[in-house]
Amino acid sequence: MAKKRANGEGSIRKRKDGRWEGRYTAGYDAKTGKRIIKNVLGKTQAEVKEKLKKALEECQGVEVSKATDEYTIATWLRTWYELYAKPNVRTATANRYELIIERYTIPRIGTIKLKKLTTRHLQKLYKELLESGRIHVGKNQNKGLSSTTVHSVHLMLHCALDRAVKERLIPRNPCEDCIVPKPRKLEMKILPPEHIKAYLEAAEARGLLPMFYLELVSGLRKGELVALRWDDLDIQGRTISVSKQYVRNPDGSLELTRPKTENSVRLVSIPQTAVDLLIQEHAKHPDSPYMFPSPLTGEMYHPDSVVNLHKKILKDAGLEHLRFHDLRHTFATTALQNGIDVKTVSSMLGHFDAGFTLRTYTHATRQKQDEAAQTMGNFMEQVL
Repeated sequence: MAKKRANGEGSIRKRKDGRWEGRYTAGYDAKTGKRIIKNVLGKTQAEVKEKLKKALEECQGVEVSKATDEYTIATWLRTWYELYAKPNVRTATANRYELIIERYTIPRIGTIKLKKLTTRHLQKLYKELLESGRIHVGKNQNKGLSSTTVHSVHLMLHCALDRAVKERLIPRNPCEDCIVPKPRKLEMKILPPEHIKAYLEAAEARGLLPMFYLELVSGLRKGELVALRWDDLDIQGRTISVSKQYVRNPDGSLELTRPKTENSVRLVSIPQTAVDLLIQEHAKHPDSPYMFPSPLTGEMYHPDSVVNLHKKILKDAGLEHLRFHDLRHTFATTALQNGIDVKTVSSMLGHFDAGFTLRTYTHATRQKQDEAAQTMGNFMEQVL
């Protein structure tokens, strides 16, 4: 059996003829993407270990594949996308990568040879995208892409070019030396407790109370909310099954997919009031399989339509602007500030781990820490 070694160090085994053999990846075939495996032989394990080390060092930074010259940025990015990215990421991510490749990158640097790509080429690309990268410019919109979008372009290119380095197509990744625009941090807002009643009253006046009440007590993503079906509700167990989401592709089309991560497939407990409201909602359209069918189409709401309804509710209630996603923040912050532990909130939100929830909602957990500190202070004063 081959001795397992660290990734990239090859493997060593003793053959039936008594000799030792070391096997290593010398590169990848440019057309098929398959590994090119080579070997070294020796009388002892130590000898093979030394030969293997030398062979791997010779591979580093050396063009192993003569097919390097065949690649332009366009052909490499499309190869990387089909072989490595698309099969291993969720649909929404794959669609975003395709948009970055076909709309933002290839029209600007696609004809450059892969081995000729420099940091300066990339830096110029990012500058152009920031200044005039937007494909469809709406009224009052800047022609350039946001720093957050350009940052995501850089991350994808970094990943694609890392693979080119691993396949010995280029000696190093030109993304390494780029000065990348920092993602714009959106200020997290919540619907203040004193405004929740006015918000829900405005939602009720529009016949939308069940949908937006559920949002405030569950923190679902908008794509998860509109994708709910009536059979996702367990009336007796008072839970909602979240197993799908409605996402918009870069071309504007909608697609029903799995949620954002595996942790996003979850059961979310909801209060009895929410269950009662959902039962009342279903009674309005008993033949529809959807929990919240659009009154215009009878199908699922478009996620953007729900955002527009949210804006109208805010306006009716006389409240300041708040993103729909901030309702999710409202749920999480309110839950944490009212003593629900981070792990429970994290699982209800469908986060990858509780650490992410803790980092995202530091402001809420800080309040609980202050309260804990005050409690301990009072205890110590009594003791002393």
